[in-house]
Amino acid sequence: MNFDLAAFRAEFAFFDQNPDWVYLDNAATMHKPAAVVAAETEFYQKFNANVHRGAHQLSQQATQLFEQSRDTVAAYVNARSREEIIWCSGATAALNQLAFGLMGSVLQPGDRVLISAMEHHANIVPWQFHCQQHGVQLDVIPLTVNHQLDLAEFKRLLALKPKVVSVTQVSNVLGHIQPVAEMVQLAKAAGALTIIDGAQGVLLQQPDMQQLDCDFYVFSGHKIYGPTGIGVLYGRQETLELLKPLLYGGEMIQQVSFSGTTLNQLPYRLEAGTPNIAGAVGLAAALRWLQQWDQSAIALHKQQLLKQLYEGLAQLPGIELLSQSSKNAGIIAFNIEGEHHSDVAALLDQQQIAVRAGSHCAMPLFAAMHKNGAVRLSLAPYNTEQEIVRTLLAIKQVLEILHG
Repeated sequence: MNFDLAAFRAEFAFFDQNPDWVYLDNAATMHKPAAVVAAETEFYQKFNANVHRGAHQLSQQATQLFEQSRDTVAAYVNARSREEIIWCSGATAALNQLAFGLMGSVLQPGDRVLISAMEHHANIVPWQFHCQQHGVQLDVIPLTVNHQLDLAEFKRLLALKPKVVSVTQVSNVLGHIQPVAEMVQLAKAAGALTIIDGAQGVLLQQPDMQQLDCDFYVFSGHKIYGPTGIGVLYGRQETLELLKPLLYGGEMIQQVSFSGTTLNQLPYRLEAGTPNIAGAVGLAAALRWLQQWDQSAIALHKQQLLKQLYEGLAQLPGIELLSQSSKNAGIIAFNIEGEHHSDVAALLDQQQIAVRAGSHCAMPLFAAMHKNGAVRLSLAPYNTEQEIVRTLLAIKQVLEILHG
């Protein structure tokens, strides 16, 4: 089935409102289709009420929409039950909940946690702080010379018997796709709980938790066409039960007295306070909308764009490509030799090419590559071949301005 790019792109009002821009910052956040905007608007206009608590019909309707949204996410990721879906504000919040929640329950002084040199700060810093406080050792999988995870070192570090292995599915800087299914099986065989950061990987293909077989999987709604401020922590019910709540109060309790408090059942035990109800409804709308499109056709179109962009960059003088084109989810990091990445991004901004420059919340990765940052181009299915041509011409003009 051919991908109808024009029909797909027409779903996004952003491009009508900003016809002169080329948007290549999709790894930071994606645009929202009309179905998502409509779902959030309809909630606020027709159903706005708090959930779970009210005796009135409006609250009951809002609760029904909210829990139906949880069911939509559970079905999308092939969870065994709705109780395995925990709402949070995004992947960062989910990873913080995991790093905090496993300390003192699963993780004891002297235990080990294994992450990689490729991680986003959200999968580094929470572990650092809580590991230091609880006497837990944090180990790091290094990179190969091709900026891939060193699987031989991964296996060696597994021999140290980490209690938790937490790795990214796709590098948010390089776009490199990691063999997480293989890594999960190796980690489980070593006795570790497994966490996958799916923030960039959730769009690769529809995730299947029964097939991937990890213990936890996290992602953010805004990186899969949904709203900001909503995310998902998937966990097996038996492993979610191991987590200490990060936040207390509100819906996560069952009974409170000054002599003690009884916590609620899953999933509410890990969802303190009024949730982002409209965000959950919007995320569910995004997933339903996405399933209407042929995912293999979308993937083929995106790979064609990646090939066009990568090969075009490789032909330009003075371009240093940090990303590999194979097993790439649609992200290219590059530098212009002798130039600062921020200057390159600023010159592209003047030509209305939206990119990101800097360390991309992955300073240890850049340290491992001996770089201080890079320009990042990240693709989405609504990008066009004409936009790639325009981007390459813009980069060529930047080269002429900087190098004369």
